[in-house]
Amino acid sequence: MKSLEELETIIACRGQVSVDQSWTARLLADGRETCARKFGEEAIETVIAGTSGSKAEIIHETADLLYHLLVLLKANDVTVKQVMSELEQRRKQSGLAEKFNRKPVP
Repeated sequence: MKSLEELETIIACRGQVSVDQSWTARLLADGRETCARKFGEEAIETVIAGTSGSKAEIIHETADLLYHLLVLLKANDVTVKQVMSELEQRRKQSGLAEKFNRKPVP
């Protein structure tokens, strides 16, 4: 796999099969709250690995985190391209300036 867009495509395909055959399909069928909760669990596991785990554990948990992030995006009809566009806009100013000027999300 070469890109997040490729993983996004795989997730979209797997989301269309039976929930008995695909973890991705089951997550998406359970709804965005379930997808968000699972992403949160993976985020915590990644934080723990990042502070006390081996390099292999960090890689493993980060892979889980990226997968569940893309499932969460799919559940909310958000694309990797949209997220990358947002990051590109932010790149036009310093991170500190961006944080200072950020408007609260409604």
